[in-house]
Amino acid sequence: MNAFVSRAATVAALACAGLLASVPGARAQPFPIKPVRVIVPYAAGGPVDTVARALAAGLGSTWGQQVVVDNRGGSGGALGASLVARAAPDGYTLLVTNSGPITAYPHLRRQLLFEFERDLAPVTLLTTSSLVLSVHPALPARSIAQFVELARRHPGKLSYATSGTGGVQHLAMLLLESRAGIRLLHVPYKGASQAVADLVSGEVPVQFNSVLGTLPLVQGGKMRALGVTASAEIAALPGVPPIAARYPGFELASWLALYGPAGLAAARVEQLHRDAAGVLGAADSRRRLGELGLEVVATGPAELAAYARREHALFGRLIAEAGIERE
Repeated sequence: MNAFVSRAATVAALACAGLLASVPGARAQPFPIKPVRVIVPYAAGGPVDTVARALAAGLGSTWGQQVVVDNRGGSGGALGASLVARAAPDGYTLLVTNSGPITAYPHLRRQLLFEFERDLAPVTLLTTSSLVLSVHPALPARSIAQFVELARRHPGKLSYATSGTGGVQHLAMLLLESRAGIRLLHVPYKGASQAVADLVSGEVPVQFNSVLGTLPLVQGGKMRALGVTASAEIAALPGVPPIAARYPGFELASWLALYGPAGLAAARVEQLHRDAAGVLGAADSRRRLGELGLEVVATGPAELAAYARREHALFGRLIAEAGIERE
């Protein structure tokens, strides 16, 4: 009798287990079970695209699923970011972006396509990179001090190129103008390619850009690096001093981060963070990205949220002080 009861109990338990397994959410579903789309809110070929494709390739190998990079430029990155903000919060549509549509965009537009704290779920800060102040070789400035003196002798005449108003390149120069007490002429472009062409020709002789965007120009003798926005010298540009050596506290980074749509489950965020950190944190990835002047960070979602919030406040102050009006 006891054996019969025991067998009956076992059968009942197995039946219950089978029923529970069929109930949605009763058991964690594997992820991903289909291709994942990573939206890059800029054209192909730039720094954001480069890192996104490295991440996508690594995640594809980790997951055994296709990870497709989808370049959706427009509105300074806001268009692509808004597509992710409106996507289903299941992890199959992700965003790799820089600071532009996250911390600068809200201060530049009257009507917003999305609000980053409401509509996006922070996953991880992927990389940071120093910005580099560089000039055309024909410009008679070989140091920060000489550059500042030149700008003071010609207020409002020395021009600098950026990939757009309110981007990190523009805001870095606003910060330098504020700290050094100089006034320069901003020449915004709609993208990096024409800006680089005019920089190389010397038509616009000054720029702030990421190490990844600057290094080939410096190595090719087409630009001269004067200073970096990191707190110390960086390995990719030995001998180029930090601007903070002359203006203490002058620090600003170009960063890339991974976001998903708001409402993304905590467990899914945790997995995405863990897997992305594993891909970029591998020794080979760190080495290759380091050669491009990128430092792998891979902090968690709370750290990314706090980082973006601080920069959002800084950029708001710089934009207000410069009198840039919302469009």
